[in-house]
Amino acid sequence: MVKDKLSILGLGKLGLPFALLLERNGFSILGVDINKRYVDDINRKKIDTNEPRVKEYLQSANDFKATTNVKKGIEYSDYLFILVATPSLENGRYDHSQIDGIASDLIKYSPHEQKKNVIICCTTMPGYCDKLHNKLKPHGYSVSYNPEFIAQGSVIEDLANPDIVLIGESNNLVGNKIEDIYLKIVKNQPSFHRMSRKESEITKIALNCFLTTKIAYANMVGDLAISTDCNPEIILHAIGADSRIGKKYISYGYGFGGPCLPRDNKAFSKFAGDQNIYSIISEASDKANDLHLDFQLEQLKKIKDKNEKIIFKDVAYKIGTTIIEESQKLKLAILLAQSGYKIVIKDHPEIISQIKKIYGELFEYI
Repeated sequence: MVKDKLSILGLGKLGLPFALLLERNGFSILGVDINKRYVDDINRKKIDTNEPRVKEYLQSANDFKATTNVKKGIEYSDYLFILVATPSLENGRYDHSQIDGIASDLIKYSPHEQKKNVIICCTTMPGYCDKLHNKLKPHGYSVSYNPEFIAQGSVIEDLANPDIVLIGESNNLVGNKIEDIYLKIVKNQPSFHRMSRKESEITKIALNCFLTTKIAYANMVGDLAISTDCNPEIILHAIGADSRIGKKYISYGYGFGGPCLPRDNKAFSKFAGDQNIYSIISEASDKANDLHLDFQLEQLKKIKDKNEKIIFKDVAYKIGTTIIEESQKLKLAILLAQSGYKIVIKDHPEIISQIKKIYGELFEYI
């Protein structure tokens, strides 16, 4: 039986798990990454990662190879999935420079005997994929958009059990192919939503922005409950039981953080502003997140003495990861320490190392 060949360009925190999940479900995969040492480690099946199942899947992979040769990756398959970083710029937009770099390689190594299909899986500003398609079309490529809805610490689980699969298709045949690929790797029965590239780009960030709204709202209600000597979880459990609202993301805790939600909120507001639409809800969610942090800070100051040590455990933005970006729990620890409280960070050595590099002796460490 001849296996379908797929190329994965970018073997980072999302690209490698995606490649391994595809291989495990019957695809022949060639992954491309510019980091030679990392590629060598992948091919030796010796990588350092805390992401669940990645090491296990890599050890058992028989039809997955990695290379630094972009040309080989382009030639290997007619379907090229791009999973590189699109970090936020200071103005709130996404930085597409890594995708642009790959686009230059795509043009460099064209033309081809038959059309190739580029599938962008990273988050982009709405309208970017249309521009990329127009740029690459004369060189024998189509561009589709297929963003993932995953979280660090559960990437493979999220990829295998998505609620939805979003496909911004360049044409019906490519959309059919992408849907067929997902039907082979998912364990559940997700709903497929096929639309234009720009519609799917808007959907991706709009969906995440709604999650920030739910989180911010739940924490606001929780703050109100605590301020009136009520139990926030009892109230929020009842609110979430209404099917119009749902139980997911309706609980009391730290504010939203991490590498996705805060930046998607800002990018959505930026894009909306470009269309003369005032995204007041996204801005309000950001403001509510800040106010919730202020509330938590004042609550702790009421019950904690400056002479006692306060231990903060698991300060990553999400338990099971080593990512401290926009961690609201860490922000709370920083504010307390800067107010003169004795704060101890008890965590994974990698997390402590990251914090020490930035904050030095502001904390004690375990």
